[in-house]
Amino acid sequence: MKSRSIALKSATAIALVLCAAPAFAQDASSQSALQAESQDEGEIIVTGQRASLGAAAKIKQDSANVVDSIVADDIGKFPDRTVAGALQRVPGVQVTVGGNNEIVAPIIRGLGDILTTLDGREIFTGVGRGFAYQDLPAEALAGADVYKTSSANLIEGGVVGAIDLRLHKPFDFNGFTIAANARGIYSKNTNEVTPIAGLLVSDRWNTGIGEIGALLDVSYASTDFNRPIAFNCDYRSGNHGPNPVAGGSAGLAAPTCVGGLNNEGNYRRIQTNGAIQWKPSDNFQLDLTGLYTSYVSKWASIFLIDDLFGGPFSNVQATSDCNAYDVGADGFYANPYKADGTPNPAVHRENLCTVKSMTVGSHGGFTSTQAHNDRTDLYLLALGTKYTVGALELKGDISYQSSNIRNQNFILDTLKVGGGMVSTITNLNDNGGTVYSSPGLSNPVGFGLSPLNQDSIRDKGSAFAAKFDGTWKIGSFLKEIQFGARYADHKADHQQAVIGTCGTVCGTLITAVPFLPADFMIHSSGIPSVNNGLGVVAPDQDMLRDPNIQNQLRKLYGLAEGWPAFQPERAFSAQEKTLSGYVQLAYDIPLGGALSIDGLVGARYTHTSRDINGAALVTPAATPANPTPAPVVTPYSASTDDNDFMPNASARIRFGGGLQARLSYAKAIARPSFGSLNPGLSYLISTNILILPAGSGGNPDLKPQKSDSFDATLEYYFGRDSYISVAGYAKDITNRVISQSQVETINGFDYNITRPRNVGKVTLKGIEVAGQAFLDFLPGPLGGLGIMANFTLADSEIKKDVDARMIGQAIGGVSKYNYTVGALYEKYGVTGRVVYTHRSSYYDEIYGGTTIRPATGPITSLQPNPLVLNMVRPGGRLDASLGFDVAKGITLSVDATNITKNNYRSYYGRPEFPRDRRYDDTTYSVGVSAKF
Repeated sequence: MKSRSIALKSATAIALVLCAAPAFAQDASSQSALQAESQDEGEIIVTGQRASLGAAAKIKQDSANVVDSIVADDIGKFPDRTVAGALQRVPGVQVTVGGNNEIVAPIIRGLGDILTTLDGREIFTGVGRGFAYQDLPAEALAGADVYKTSSANLIEGGVVGAIDLRLHKPFDFNGFTIAANARGIYSKNTNEVTPIAGLLVSDRWNTGIGEIGALLDVSYASTDFNRPIAFNCDYRSGNHGPNPVAGGSAGLAAPTCVGGLNNEGNYRRIQTNGAIQWKPSDNFQLDLTGLYTSYVSKWASIFLIDDLFGGPFSNVQATSDCNAYDVGADGFYANPYKADGTPNPAVHRENLCTVKSMTVGSHGGFTSTQAHNDRTDLYLLALGTKYTVGALELKGDISYQSSNIRNQNFILDTLKVGGGMVSTITNLNDNGGTVYSSPGLSNPVGFGLSPLNQDSIRDKGSAFAAKFDGTWKIGSFLKEIQFGARYADHKADHQQAVIGTCGTVCGTLITAVPFLPADFMIHSSGIPSVNNGLGVVAPDQDMLRDPNIQNQLRKLYGLAEGWPAFQPERAFSAQEKTLSGYVQLAYDIPLGGALSIDGLVGARYTHTSRDINGAALVTPAATPANPTPAPVVTPYSASTDDNDFMPNASARIRFGGGLQARLSYAKAIARPSFGSLNPGLSYLISTNILILPAGSGGNPDLKPQKSDSFDATLEYYFGRDSYISVAGYAKDITNRVISQSQVETINGFDYNITRPRNVGKVTLKGIEVAGQAFLDFLPGPLGGLGIMANFTLADSEIKKDVDARMIGQAIGGVSKYNYTVGALYEKYGVTGRVVYTHRSSYYDEIYGGTTIRPATGPITSLQPNPLVLNMVRPGGRLDASLGFDVAKGITLSVDATNITKNNYRSYYGRPEFPRDRRYDDTTYSVGVSAKF
């Protein structure tokens, strides 16, 4: 992996001498101008891969901001199958793979605090501020713009930038247009083929009341998925544990358990958007836009846990990774000093070597099926107007959106009664895993009931927004004055109930439960590193979603019928009102010959008022009569008012001959998400001693993040559709929000609870190099070749934090290196693309669990818990596509994703302690698109 990474980086550096990536730019004013030009001329601006890249390069060159964009090759022909998948090709954008194998959560220059807009209107999912990009099919989009610098006319809300998604409009087309596309996608993980289809119909007419256009776009996708995951639980000393073992365990550091899960099931997405445009005169236009998206998923997480410390070790082989560890009586990490600074006699420093392989004798384990029934619906309706009189242009827009989430999760654990399992374990660093040499979790005999849990969520988010923007063209070196205001009323309501119990039936054999069908226990899809891929036995997810079986199980466990009532300690409601105004001056100063300078100087002011109501679990003070009081549900409410002034200034220097440079400064803010402010907790009731249960909570004291951003670029545009650019950036961010986990005791049980908090100050700086080139000078068919590449260096550091361990660390989720390199082809009706995208290591969690940590310093020194970061190994994905124009307007295409079979692999702070291995999917598809 390391040698391949170095080779690819070297190849990228060479390629960047001539080319770089599909980076495309466009600010709000240039976007509007481009759309206006399209509407005035009544024609589609781009068709084909080459044309879309060339148009985007032109937009980048003419933009007042630093913005990279993606433009659809044609209707329904986005460069990648998903929006997030396409965004990962943009310089400075990184993505992750979600639990259902979709590429999700794009971040800009290492940070996810971005604002998402749809045609310039803020859009979000549920009660969050972020948008689930996978809920909007790429087939519906005309383009996507990634704003890396801010200006006063842009909506506030992202400390690192914004992403604007653009839908098709009827005035984008010359007249009657119908376009359809269909694709079958084969998943290697599921061995299934699933469909995607879309249809767009648009027309425009000249009538007695002016020109009218109408458009309707619909799409449907059904996807079967399976994402196997193998993991190691917290590492502990083999010298301790509930079942002290002999036979080579002394001096061994081993995971307390090994496990895995399959996220498997189906999701369906339906999308409909439409627009009506009316232009009664040359100086007035009215647009009505609507969008509906639906996500429905029936899926399950099928878990397995193999309790290694429940049996004796034998055939032990240790690695050469040996260190000193501070260990408590249970074999897990413990601080050698008490809070008062005195030594803790229960803690010992032990020299331990990491396990490489071993056999674990008679022990137990369990499986679990979490049967999900999820649904998300989003509605948006907007009315926009544009009026021009002389040098004055006015725009108005009102919009309303609603996003509703309803998730239900019915969970049944099953325990291998009587133990008797024998497992052979090999280190995941050696591509190892678990193999059962006696009846184990893959054998249906001997499974009994274990805890029953129910988790029900209902989220409702809504927003009304109204804004107007004006431009007064002056006509001198002071080009124009831009001004505007915006009002938004954003509401969020979260309800949740979590109920868990063992009742009096835990341990009862499944076969002794009369109402459960004989085929209630089935084999899961399997995990490659667990028992050679043979699935474990677990409850059938479809049966667990059956209301009749659910109610019979509830009755058996002593619970009421139906889903439990929502619990006040897990609920919150919030209302946030913002009022913003801005003024901005655009200037353009000739300096003689081809030399000139233009740019923006402006400021945006916003007032935010927020009310949030919820409840928290508060533990009363202990008394002699009640030394261990139980937490009490205590109502909580808070009101905040913030005022923020955000200046910006930018300059573009044009030297002539395609060479130009930019300088910019902007201040930006990002408000905390409503869920992060919620004082309540969400956790599953602890009823299983084999694992440390987890949960999450909010922090009502979070402050808005604020950033000061500095950007500089040097860009050279040459030939036809070719360019190379270099950008440098630096951001100082205060009140950065991170999530950190720590052990909290609730009702006598320990939970690994993750909460967000502010850190004092972080810095983020880096360099981006990007470009593209088309080799028109080559003879014959070779003249259709093109190359693209980009490289990003992101250097981040936490400068100030209440947790001294974090000072000097990088920001979570930030890969220091990220690059894309690819080859393009378009000629004679053949279109092709091969692209490799790579990101270096990063951490995605500050781990607060009980895993042992190497001792730092002599045992006589008082020290905090050593920091453990969940480190993700470097990885890269190779994708390819090939299209053939078989007739006028008809194209056949084949696509492949993750050809390199990249997997997510992480470790507990040190490579010798592997944690997760997540098997990302590889897909192949065949499709057809037609336009008339």
